[in-house]
Amino acid sequence: MGPKFGIHVEQAWGVPMAAIQAIAKPLRNDHELAESLWQSGWYEARLAAILIDDAAKVTPEQMDRWRAGFDNWGVTDTACFKLFDRVPHAPAKVAEWARLNDEFGRRAGFALLACLALHGKQADYLGGLKLIEGAATDERNFVKKGVNWALRAIGGKKDPALRTAARETATRLAESQDRTARWNGKDALREFAKNDARAAAKDQHSARGD
Repeated sequence: MGPKFGIHVEQAWGVPMAAIQAIAKPLRNDHELAESLWQSGWYEARLAAILIDDAAKVTPEQMDRWRAGFDNWGVTDTACFKLFDRVPHAPAKVAEWARLNDEFGRRAGFALLACLALHGKQADYLGGLKLIEGAATDERNFVKKGVNWALRAIGGKKDPALRTAARETATRLAESQDRTARWNGKDALREFAKNDARAAAKDQHSARGD
């Protein structure tokens, strides 16, 4: 897989994601096939495994085993966005993985938190903000961006209390003495400001009957 997307893996054929999705679509919910594909170790096979697996059959043990094999952000984020966030054990894994030391393991914790928020799943988002604040100084690229993604996702929730809490967290981070924490906070605040401006403009148009 080429450097264009920042994904560096040795076992890859270079098959486009659209082709993988087309192959996987008629095979969905085949748990045994998904496990076999994952075990192959090939990048595209693992993406197909994620798309094919049956979320109802995914166990906490499988989540940990697959997570231990994450070595690039493409597989990490796809697993969280397309499969793991539909698994009942997902909220518990957020807290576990967010405290890991390896880069992609920790990335998975915050990517999963972001995906739960984006997809409207039930989770402890206030607790998630504490995890975000605790990891905001981790300067490793994929952890930093995962933390930022999760903060922005929680700040985009409709719940007023969560929106306020996310903005308060971002403000504290933006005022931090730590460079990485400041980046996380300032970037999230910029995103919140843009989203709030768009929402205000939409409300004005609606009020005028545009």
